[in-house]
Amino acid sequence: METKLLRIAELAKSDPKMKFTSLAHLLNKEALVQCHLELPNKKATGISGTTKEQYGESLEENIEDLVSRLKSKSYRPVPVRRMYIPKLNSNKKRPLGIPEHEDKIVQRGITKILNTIYENDFLDCSFGFRPNRNCHDALKILNFYIEKRSVNYVVDVDIRGFFDNVDHIWMMEFLKLRISDPNLLRIIGRFLKGGYMEEGRNIIQTKAHRKVE
Repeated sequence: METKLLRIAELAKSDPKMKFTSLAHLLNKEALVQCHLELPNKKATGISGTTKEQYGESLEENIEDLVSRLKSKSYRPVPVRRMYIPKLNSNKKRPLGIPEHEDKIVQRGITKILNTIYENDFLDCSFGFRPNRNCHDALKILNFYIEKRSVNYVVDVDIRGFFDNVDHIWMMEFLKLRISDPNLLRIIGRFLKGGYMEEGRNIIQTKAHRKVE
């Protein structure tokens, strides 16, 4: 997978308007096994409570079954488990979604593919949620601009409830500017529609509507 991703990165960099038509096949057995191994141990579990260690006890069989479902288009992520953690300097709590381990594997595989394409499109001054970049790197650049450049003002902006309100339809249309593989787009779309479990209810939320089952 790594060799193929390097080639995709070269193509993405050479042509910012190129659309990639065949990507889902990269989520093969070898790649997904590697994704499983790369995931951290002893993390919070999803609604079924399956740990990395438990999934790994029958890893080959589990991954083969996962690949089969991906190829047959029958794979569907399960709703994430909603939990809350305290917000810094606030009485409010921040919601978190904990996926099932198998869904984490697929997410990691998709992340590698998306990073390979979009890392070539992002501005160098962008740091949020990007690989090999962290808050300390951002602070170093900010410090450089403040000390070495002519800075008149600094704007601090926070989008309230961004992940609960982002428009999924718009997001999918944005992805289609670079990705025209219907199989990969279908998997991503199913993740967006997976929703979360809270107090025994499956809640599916988009900017347009909120559905409770």
